[in-house]
Amino acid sequence: MGRLSNILRFALVLLAALCSGALMVGTRAGDGAFAASASASRVVLSVPAEVSQGTPAVAKGRVAPAQPGRVVLQVWKAGAWRTVAAGAVSGGRFRFAFVLRQATPGALRMRATLMQGRRSIGSSPVRKVQLRPAKVAPEAIPTPPKSTGAVDSAAPPAAEEPPPGEEPPSEEEEPPVPAGNAYWGAWIGSQLTGEAAPWDMDAVSEFEQMVGKSPSLLEFSSPWADCSNSPCTYYTFPWDPFEATRAYGAIPFFSWGSQMIPGTPEQPDFQLADVIAGKHDSYIHAWATKAAEWGHPFFLRFDWEMNGDWFPWGEGVNGNQPGEFVTAWRHVHDIFTEEGATNATWVWCPYVNHLNLYSSLYPGDAYVDWTCLDGYNWGERYGWRTFDSLYEKAYAKVTETIAPSKPLAIGEIAASESAGSKAVWIEEMFEALDLRYPKVDALIWFETLSNGMDWPLESSESATDAFAAGVSDPRFLGNVFSGNGGGQVPPP
Repeated sequence: MGRLSNILRFALVLLAALCSGALMVGTRAGDGAFAASASASRVVLSVPAEVSQGTPAVAKGRVAPAQPGRVVLQVWKAGAWRTVAAGAVSGGRFRFAFVLRQATPGALRMRATLMQGRRSIGSSPVRKVQLRPAKVAPEAIPTPPKSTGAVDSAAPPAAEEPPPGEEPPSEEEEPPVPAGNAYWGAWIGSQLTGEAAPWDMDAVSEFEQMVGKSPSLLEFSSPWADCSNSPCTYYTFPWDPFEATRAYGAIPFFSWGSQMIPGTPEQPDFQLADVIAGKHDSYIHAWATKAAEWGHPFFLRFDWEMNGDWFPWGEGVNGNQPGEFVTAWRHVHDIFTEEGATNATWVWCPYVNHLNLYSSLYPGDAYVDWTCLDGYNWGERYGWRTFDSLYEKAYAKVTETIAPSKPLAIGEIAASESAGSKAVWIEEMFEALDLRYPKVDALIWFETLSNGMDWPLESSESATDAFAAGVSDPRFLGNVFSGNGGGQVPPP
């Protein structure tokens, strides 16, 4: 009996220990699950139940736990999530404007995704939004009848209940959403997908995902001829890349140089005097004819950075003489007019140095639609330059003296990671544009590996985030231009 009692006591102790261990294991597993759920990011999105095409609306919400990053607003379209807007997270909350223009009216699925650099941290539950056709303004607003004091017997519609777990919408009136007033985009190289945009539109999708917003401009370029074999082969109007850009909803920003490849600035068959004498007229006529046939607005940045000595169209190189640049520009412009290619928006674009040459190189207001500036912060290679130190004097020269009535674009801009903070430089660039450069109506980042420089934004996560935060401002327009008709590109 005593032995049985001892065995029973031992069994009870063992059972208690096993139960205790199971509880401990269970507690630890529970703690681990709790910790995992606490560290996971929860994104809550609030959007209107209905929006109209082309009418600004507001997306807002919160991120828990609060952390740095940006939120991209996405719509499910053609079997993939497409980014339509983005905004920064501040104090665990976000709020930004969005506009839907390209989607077909009907029920849409939307979500918000938290991004840190190119990494997706978490997404909100999908929200259903009813997209209505664009509103048509009434011809006249009728005068409301005078009140009779009678009470309308119709009951007001019931307020929509917020989704479970979300805060009810605020009763306070929403502030007005600012309209976009600037184009933006990039010159996207082959480093993202192996081929440059817009020949490879996957490169555009990669860039869009990286910065959280769809660009309204895509820049690319072409010389006049390839002379690697004899005779030279001339490059025709790039119809397919223009069509791909337009189908995406962006505007082509095309840099077209009167030169051959391969070559140096010394190109005897591509002197300004050759252009003036009509040596290349048959090519220019054919190109302009195709441009007119294509028929949609595009930027034509012809013979850019003409105040430098690194292109064969610069005066002082390649046997070019003073005054020939303006004469050659007007000659090419006149051919476009003759062929009816009035959808070309002519962009005159010097570099930000050699300001003393600007006046003698300007073709005149009748031959220029937009002005432009290029400038880079080369970092330790040529010395760190702030945005203002690069652009302030050139901007004043162009907007106050050369062409005060013309809109201005920044056609190429980038900064190096060397000798300073690229992210801070980008933040200061956007701040300067907002406060001190009101006539800049377009901005294009040079998203291309060139000259051994780290120009692309993916050189660091902080640079990517800084640029994404800057272009998330609603004033920078997205890819909403697939429906553009004829004529030139208007100021936004």
